[in-house]
Formats: sequence, structure tokens, C-alpha cells
Amino acid sequence: MTRTGVVIIGSGFAGLCLGIQLKLAGVHDFVILEKGDDLGGTWRDNTYPGCACDIPSYLYSFSFEQNPHWSRMFAPWDEILAYLKHCAEKYDIARHIRYGAEVVEASWRDGGWSVVLADGSGLDAEALVSGVGSLHEPHVPDLPGLETFTGKVWHSARWDHSHDLAGERVAVIGTGASAIQFVPPVAEKAAHLDLFQRTAPWVTPKPDRAIGPRERALHARLPIAQRVIRSIVYWCLEARGAGFAVHPRMLKALEIQAKRHLHKQVKDPALRAKLAPDYQIGCKRILVSNDYYPALTRPNVDLVTDPIERITPTGVRTSDGVDHPADTIVLGTGFRVSANLTRMRITGRDGVDLNDVWQRDGISAHLGITMAGFPNLFLLVGPNTVLAHSSMVFMIEAQVRYVVQALARVRAGRTVEVRPEAQRRFVTSVQRDLGGTVWQSGCASWYLDEQGRNSTIWPHFTTGYWRRTRRLNPADYLDG
Repeated sequence: MTRTGVVIIGSGFAGLCLGIQLKLAGVHDFVILEKGDDLGGTWRDNTYPGCACDIPSYLYSFSFEQNPHWSRMFAPWDEILAYLKHCAEKYDIARHIRYGAEVVEASWRDGGWSVVLADGSGLDAEALVSGVGSLHEPHVPDLPGLETFTGKVWHSARWDHSHDLAGERVAVIGTGASAIQFVPPVAEKAAHLDLFQRTAPWVTPKPDRAIGPRERALHARLPIAQRVIRSIVYWCLEARGAGFAVHPRMLKALEIQAKRHLHKQVKDPALRAKLAPDYQIGCKRILVSNDYYPALTRPNVDLVTDPIERITPTGVRTSDGVDHPADTIVLGTGFRVSANLTRMRITGRDGVDLNDVWQRDGISAHLGITMAGFPNLFLLVGPNTVLAHSSMVFMIEAQVRYVVQALARVRAGRTVEVRPEAQRRFVTSVQRDLGGTVWQSGCASWYLDEQGRNSTIWPHFTTGYWRRTRRLNPADYLDG
């Protein structure tokens, strides 16, 4: 069995960032296991029409590797993927990546991790790091009759580019962050589009614009200019986080903006009423778009709010008994956020199964990174570290800095295992602080598990997380 110092699972932003920082620290004994045939994670998988980042591109890059070539304020998926490939090439990470390597099991044995891949091969490592992220396992809803549909069906994250939707009747199920991006371009091509909405999202204007060649040239010549813009964008988003981290009433201005946006773009009162959310803004993910509402006013688009009863061989039947014929069904139903680690079997000290621990105690980790009973195991984009107001790249860099410190202790011969009491203190404080936030205001969202517990969101400013992860506190760990 192959031996290595560190096994990193996933080659998206998180896995690449850790690989780069390890190399910058002089560590080269690591391998990145990627189940796909290319790097990029979310930005490799999501290629649907209109796919772009909903965080300003100035902030959607590593702080140590600014990208002066963004063409827009909100970068399209292909530019983000190109940026990640550029980073892998510049920092010589590609040779550390093993493609087609899906991890199915990992177990702690004899002071190290034994990792088993889907093809039966395996690796032994001193430390294991999960960088699989939250948005990579498509959620396919349990729709009665879906298997009987005779047309084409795909999830937005598995877009079939070989199939032309021009002139077709298309049924789109879901109105989340992906759907509001692909619905406008699909509506332009389709003969008819039925959009099945369960809950209306809050949508605010998208402050997008092209970044011209002169501005890009300036960024390339004077990186400080781009850093200034990045800093301004960061603090603007951090200020908006007050409505999430301090009190929901501070989101009132954003709510007014969203309502004005809807009223301005949708003149039909009946359609506008269907698109008006009935829950506190921020409880679910706030979406940004300039062309979503106009797409729904097209004569070839119908918004359907009656619940889906079943899928028929020729379309979608709703609870009012109406059949909506379709040639293609597109699922814009999001991702299985909690499945980022539970899709593989991970057993820690004394054979304890991570799935059993999380089912019993809830999904949790100290700082979202380490877990009691699982030595030398580190999570990136782990529990309660996802943001609703800013860039996850910032959080990833904070986590990577922390993990690099922990891995230095591993290389020094120590076993890094968080104390149960340290993990409990962190989890208790996070859940307490989530209690009065907008995320707990009564709506059903992908932030919450089946018990209504929020194991996804970081309930504070990003600066607070940066401070807490800036230095590893030895007292939090068993070896001191």
C-alpha cells in the first residue's frame, strides 16, 4: 500500500489551497485524491447556462494569488475554473493530484490513516484532510413517477450539453441559486418553460458589470489597485453581515431593496404575489439576479406554485390535477449539504464510525475543523463554517492556515486530537449564538438538518472566525 504524509480529499478551492500552502511551507509529501477526471470541484461540475459566482470576483480568489483577468464583477464558471487551473500550474500542484480516485473508506489504524479507494487500491497516511466541500452531491428529490418519464432528465450540476433545448417544452423544478441563473437563458431557447416553485426566494439586484481591458491591464501592472478594491468589497460584505450576525432588523434595508426590485421588474400583480416571499429575508439564501424576474414575465414561461403530485411519462402533474407536458425536466434542487463526508465510511479511534457519531450527537467539529475521537483528521469547509454574506475562499484560507499548523505538529511526531470538552464548548457556543438569528426564524432551509439544527452556518463575522483560527491553541488538544 502506498504511503504518504498527508492525504487530501478533493481538488476544489479547499484542497488546492492546502496543497499550495504546504508547498510554500516546504512540505511536498502529500497527495490530493480527486474522484473526477479534472480539478475544480464545484466549478468543474456546474457548467449550466448562465453559471457564475454570486460573490464579487475580486473576493473570489486566494489573497496570495490575485487574478487580474476577471472579465466581470461576478465571474462566470469557466473563468473560475481557469483560475484554479492556473493556481495548480503555477504552484506545481497538478503532479500531486490523483484523478479517478474516489475515497470510499478511511480508518485510523496504528497511529495513521488507511484510505481505501473505489477501485480497491489504498494509501496509508499520517494525516487525512477532507476538502470535499458542501456543494458537490446533487440532491435528487423523491418525486413519485420520476423513473417513468420518457423524456430527458438531469440535475443542473450534471447538465447535458449534448441535448438542445431549443423548441422544447421544459419543466424546471426548484428556484434556488442555480435555477435563477439557468432559467433566463433556457427560457430564451425553449418553446415553453414551466417553473415549479415551492418557496419564493428573496432576490436582490446583482451589481454586475464588465471589467474592461484597461482596468484589467491596470490590475496586472499595479496589483495594489486590485487589492484596494478587494478590501472595499470585503468590508462592504462584512458590514452586511451585521444583519445576520447581530440582529435581523439590520436586514430591513436589504428587504426593502428586494421588494422594490420585484415591483420594478414584475408588473403583473398576480405573478408578483406568487413571487413575494413569506418568510424573513436571510432565513434562506438571498439570491442576486437582474434577469430572473424578467424571464418569468415572458409569454412562454409559466410559474407553477401548486405542489407536484407526481411525474408522469409525459410531464408533471400537480395537486390541482393539471398535467404540464414536458420534453425535458431539469432539477434545480440543490445539493445534499450534509453528504460531504457521510458518503464515505470514516472510522476513528476504537473503530468509532463518524456517521454514528453525527447521527447521535449532530454534525459538529471544533472550529469546524477537528473532531474528538478522530486523530489527525481535519475538515475544510466543515460544520458551521459556511457563510451567507461573504466569500468562502476567505474562510478556506483561515482553515488552511490552522490545518498547516496542526500538520506541523503531526510531522513532529505528535498526534493531533481535539479534547472533547474543547469541541463541546465550541459547538455549544455556536448553537447558542445561532438561536436568535435570522436562520432560526422559522423557515425550512438547506442550512437545517431534519431535527431543525443548524450545522451549516457560521453565525458571526468572518473576522471573528479569522481570529479564532489564527493560532492553534495547544490546550485544546490532548497532547497539549
